[in-house]
Amino acid sequence: MVEYTAQVVAQHNSPGSYWIILHGKAVYDVTSYLDDHPGGKDVLVESAGTDATHDFEFTGHSSTAKDALQAFFIGSLAGHTEVSLEPTGFPCADRA
Repeated sequence: MVEYTAQVVAQHNSPGSYWIILHGKAVYDVTSYLDDHPGGKDVLVESAGTDATHDFEFTGHSSTAKDALQAFFIGSLAGHTEVSLEPTGFPCADRA
């Protein structure tokens, strides 16, 4: 399996190459999916080059959408750390 560093993924955030990380471990090339994304391409473009787990999970994607995502899997994140979706107990004041 191919491994990518976070620095490499971060470089794929411009026209022609949009990659995202999910759950702190899987890397997806969503470039070819931009025009087909039901939520619009802007959300993918804005998340490109970063870990998009929170946006992906809290949007409420169906199991069908999650299964379809596998077509865009290109490798794993080197030295990955699982992203926790559990509340930390700290308010998210900066999200307002």
